[in-house]
Parts: sequence; structure tokens; C-alpha cells
Amino acid sequence: MGDHVPDTVFPSPVLIVLLGAAGSGKSTTAATWPPESVLELDTFRELISDDPLDPDAIDEAVHALGTVVERRLARRQTTVVDIDHTEAAMRAKLLGLAERYDVPAVALIMTTPLRLCLDRNALRPAYLQLPVDVVREQYCQTLDATPGLRAEGFDHIEALYGGSPHR
Repeated sequence: MGDHVPDTVFPSPVLIVLLGAAGSGKSTTAATWPPESVLELDTFRELISDDPLDPDAIDEAVHALGTVVERRLARRQTTVVDIDHTEAAMRAKLLGLAERYDVPAVALIMTTPLRLCLDRNALRPAYLQLPVDVVREQYCQTLDATPGLRAEGFDHIEALYGGSPHR
């Protein structure tokens, strides 16, 4: 298996939710699917406020993302959601949509070490860098959420290592 690529072949359609801290490799993993099937929460924040990291745009971005996910699942299109907003309410909304349209839901958990996430975040352009405490919080939220993902309703859960020994 190469880095950032799940071992499993998923049915189509499927809802795939990528979970992990900033810098964990979610976007690199998402790039293994056709770009039109990938929805990034940062993109929706940027569309709404011209700032992909604007914390004041999160509620509107989540709503807009949810609307697009719903329309895609209603059309039975595979949809990959790249989120760093790891709260249970967001996952519940996505799982509810998958259930409504009878589409299996998959959680791909990025297991990239925190140190590597922080290093990658520091290498981003200044306007895309998150504060260190935010990356740490995202990392902890992902760890905390992982044991309960099956009970939340995910049909399949897979851990992916988003780091590479060559870097």
C-alpha cells in the first residue's frame, strides 16, 4: 500500500469522510479521487468569506457543504468530505445524509504523528497556517473520536498513515 491510499476498494456510491488534523494528509488522500467528488470544508469557508480559515464562517460553510453532500448523495454520486472540523455533530449530519440516501459511510482516519502535522502546518503559506494549539486540538479530537466511530454509524473505518519516510 502506498501512503495516503486506502487498502479497501469501496462500493459506489459511497460517502467517505476524511478525519485528521491539519497537515495529516487528508487533502493528499482526497486527491486519489476525481476532484469533482471531493468537498473540502476550507473551500466552502473561502467561498463564503474569502478566507479558508475564517472561524466565523464555519456554520455557514458546514451548511453549504451539507447541502452539496446531500445533492450528490441524492444523485448516487460518490462523495469524499475533507474536514478538519471533527466535532460529532458534523459527523452525525453527514451520517444522517448517507442513511437518508442509503449510501454506505466510510471514515478514513489519518494517523499521521502530531509532530509531522505541526511541521507541515509550519511549512504552509502564512495565510493557511493554523495556530499550533488548533492543530493540537484537532489531533486530540480525532484521537478521541476514533473509538466511537462504529457506534456513530460508519459502515467501515480505516486508519491511514499520512506521512512518508522519504520526507
